[in-house]
Amino acid sequence: MEIWELVARESVRDLIARYNANGDSGRIEQMLEVFSPDAVFETLDLRFEGKAAIHEFFTTVTRKAAGEQERVPDTASVADWKARGNRPMLRHITGTTQIDVVDERTVKARSYYYVITPHGLDHWGRYLDEFGLVDGEWRIVHRKEYTDAAFVGGWGHQSAGDKLADVLTHPINWAAPDRS
Repeated sequence: MEIWELVARESVRDLIARYNANGDSGRIEQMLEVFSPDAVFETLDLRFEGKAAIHEFFTTVTRKAAGEQERVPDTASVADWKARGNRPMLRHITGTTQIDVVDERTVKARSYYYVITPHGLDHWGRYLDEFGLVDGEWRIVHRKEYTDAAFVGGWGHQSAGDKLADVLTHPINWAAPDRS
């Protein structure tokens, strides 16, 4: 393995981490720095092209996240969380990242993710990413996010609404008597 390939791999790991850490903290401007100017972001059946469109999407999601965590199934736990002085939160945890270096200017990666909110595990899925060199810096040029499942009534389920229902054939409802 050559040095440039190690740099590419570590840059990709860093970009994935910065995307999650900044997004979870509501630092949308810093999160957007991981994308190329003409990046494409896809989630559910939505497609956003360019940083301005991606910015608008995540600004809307961030606003909804702060308000909708109140409506999870176990609102007492969220109320208790807030009563102890805590703010609503999201934590994206990314793992099992497979990095494929295509060439000196292109890297592809796939990662699993899961999301924790005050009520616990909320939703999970996969990122399929393509990275490219932009002015000498690695950036995400295309991210396709797949939601594999979500807890019914959780933040991810509520914020996606009917779009998530179309994607998921069997969302998990732990409140239902049959958990098969």
